[in-house]
Amino acid sequence: MKLILRENMKWPETTLFLQEEKKKAIAPTIISASRATDIPAFYPQWFMNRLYEGYSKWINPFNSRPQYISFEKAKFIVFWSKNPKPLIPYLDQIQNKYNLNFYFQFTLNDYSYEGLEPNVPDLQERINTFQTLSKICGKEKVIWRFDPLILTDNIDIDTLAYKMNHVGNKISNYTNKLIFSFVDIERYKKVQNKLNKNNVKYYHFNDKKMRQMASLISQLNQKWNLQLYTCGENIDLKEYGIGHNKCIDDELIKYLSSKDKELINYLAPSKPKQLKLINNYSNANPQKDSGQRDTCGCITSKDIGQYNTCGHLCLYCYANQSDQAVKRKLQNTSVQHDQIAK
Repeated sequence: MKLILRENMKWPETTLFLQEEKKKAIAPTIISASRATDIPAFYPQWFMNRLYEGYSKWINPFNSRPQYISFEKAKFIVFWSKNPKPLIPYLDQIQNKYNLNFYFQFTLNDYSYEGLEPNVPDLQERINTFQTLSKICGKEKVIWRFDPLILTDNIDIDTLAYKMNHVGNKISNYTNKLIFSFVDIERYKKVQNKLNKNNVKYYHFNDKKMRQMASLISQLNQKWNLQLYTCGENIDLKEYGIGHNKCIDDELIKYLSSKDKELINYLAPSKPKQLKLINNYSNANPQKDSGQRDTCGCITSKDIGQYNTCGHLCLYCYANQSDQAVKRKLQNTSVQHDQIAK
């Protein structure tokens, strides 16, 4: 999962009246929930409570300053999850009571044997959830992420292709798109330490190995016929039919919200278009999120999640600095609705 790096976007402002106290708040149109933690898996009731109250509070991880986020202008939510099953009972309320449209970035990897994702549900259960969610929402709203691709002493390129094939054969009829990325470990010392502590010997994806992997994915896709994209990668893989993704995607949002004229006008004063196979994020896009890394194609959104709160405890993840701190928070049910910030 590619995480937010900085918060420097400008948003419309509003005022919240909280217990007779005024609080300045931003009022974003598109909400990300969330790159920093798995809200659908661990905090669905917290999320619904925040929708009911009409706001949430986000703590900047770099300077610890609070920021209030009003949902009064929110139109669309992009959910990120490895287990959205706990949120499914609330989807009708989200769409019909709160008038919010959405789609899911559903990360469905197969690292069960290697223990790289120790707290995710059983693989078959996650596959079942993927299929159920697609039947409820429509497959255009459930995007498959195999993210990240990682090489270890137990996982080579052929093993990764085998794992992707196993999952893809079961869910390819329930989605339109596959997104993947190559794990980025070298720049994160704490991730290196975590992998070393757990005796995971990892290897770097060089250009040759990336292209080998892309070729295998392209071959697998001959039977799946999915749209293929990378997330946050520099490498050009268009010769394999693979484009650069916009995970928070203005074209997809317009496609799903064609009747919401206010949202369409916010994104661009043009009619929604049919989805294209290859999405080139390098095209001039005034909506591009300047708060993300240069290789990210996402349009502007406001992430409402908090680091150090995801209970999946994946060994390759750099969103949690202290697994023990996360475990203590999750064990304390009294803070489960509050710990991302009320």
